[in-house]
Amino acid sequence: MQNKTVVITGATSGIGEVAALRLAQQGARIVFVGRDKKRAGNTLEHLPATAAHSFILADLSLLAEQKRVATELSAEPAIDVLINNAGALFNNRVETADGLERTFALNHMGYFTITNLLLPKLKPGARIVSVASRAHQGAALNFDDLQMRSSFGGWRAYANSKLCNILFNRALAKRLEGTGITANCLHPGFVATRFGDESGGVVQRLVAVAKPMGAITPEEGARTIIHLASSPAVEGISGEYFFESKIATPSQAARSDESAERLWEISGKIAG
Repeated sequence: MQNKTVVITGATSGIGEVAALRLAQQGARIVFVGRDKKRAGNTLEHLPATAAHSFILADLSLLAEQKRVATELSAEPAIDVLINNAGALFNNRVETADGLERTFALNHMGYFTITNLLLPKLKPGARIVSVASRAHQGAALNFDDLQMRSSFGGWRAYANSKLCNILFNRALAKRLEGTGITANCLHPGFVATRFGDESGGVVQRLVAVAKPMGAITPEEGARTIIHLASSPAVEGISGEYFFESKIATPSQAARSDESAERLWEISGKIAG
């Protein structure tokens, strides 16, 4: 990773922060996106002073912010690795200023918009890594109500967004064929991070109880991200879903080319 530029969203805590630190220790220059200035400053201080690391503050649930971040990142001469990691779980349904359900806006549209706008900065050999989740198992998208206006559940919205991540990766990899750029997604495991701490309601209480009982550490959860970003073993592999640094099989719904293409088309219209 020496002299390579790695862009990471959601790197001010948890697995994103660990991935940033470990990749920087391998020699990478880290440019990360976060929404909290204090936490971003703390992350920056912990990165080894071997390169001119930097961060961008943004609320990635907003389309305008996603596009602003992409514009600022476009000033980079080249990007070697793009890690889509920013995401959250919300117990209550809230619409963003764009009229999008907040989970869908942050967890899916953040990946879709930033990745598409940064493609010209990715050179052959570059890697796109998107953090999904096993939570997608059992999820099913209602394309007539992607914003869940008729029926909402916090966990269901999160599971749907993780299904969107895998479908997005599937459609993206198809479009990248022949370019030398790869795109893979992953399930990091159930990790003891800040995840769910601010979701509110029953979901927040359940997550708080479950973490001490079965969650892995952020260090363990970041391993597959680091593997996909840096390992020679995955060079040339694209369009796959990984768990514990190995190719795994996502749900049947996540393997639907029809759904992947439909989601891509709708997302493109939303993003403009």
